[in-house]
Amino acid sequence: MGGADRHAACLLLRAMRAVDRQHGESQTTRGGGEGRLNLLLTYAGWRPEPWVERLPRLLEPMGIRSLLARSGREATEVIRRHPIHIAVVDLGLPLECGQSEGDGAGCRLLEVLRRLEAPPPTVVVKRPRSSRDEKRELTGALRAGAFAVIDRPHETGELELLLEVLRRVLARHYAGGWPGGGARGQAS
Repeated sequence: MGGADRHAACLLLRAMRAVDRQHGESQTTRGGGEGRLNLLLTYAGWRPEPWVERLPRLLEPMGIRSLLARSGREATEVIRRHPIHIAVVDLGLPLECGQSEGDGAGCRLLEVLRRLEAPPPTVVVKRPRSSRDEKRELTGALRAGAFAVIDRPHETGELELLLEVLRRVLARHYAGGWPGGGARGQAS
């Protein structure tokens, strides 16, 4: 793990501990699924050592369970089986594994998340597009209630930005208590 990754992960951990203190117990040290924050991570790009594989290694020791999905169908299944507390949605997500980007599954996933009984805060990862297409996708993401929109993380500094956005999500949406346990955000 690079120095910038470690620094951003430490900032996120401090935010999580502050939430723990407000809640009155240390949820970050519990084992199992109860009391853990479930983070849905979707990913459409294929690179060696992609950010979506590095991020869980940084977050797992902090009590964050990363639920990876590489297609719209996988993401929908994860949402059905687990409460989602924060979602990171790649707009280039294919509908099925093995398909190429561009079929709009990422935008459809935003709608699925928005319609949950308790919609989780969502961070949108935009894909490289023409200016006109990018504006249309960003407008749709913001209408669907996205907390933040970022570029796909490729470099360490970009991963640090994603960690900072996740820290802000925790501070803004979960400052009154840890989002673990219960049926929050679960689809039937």
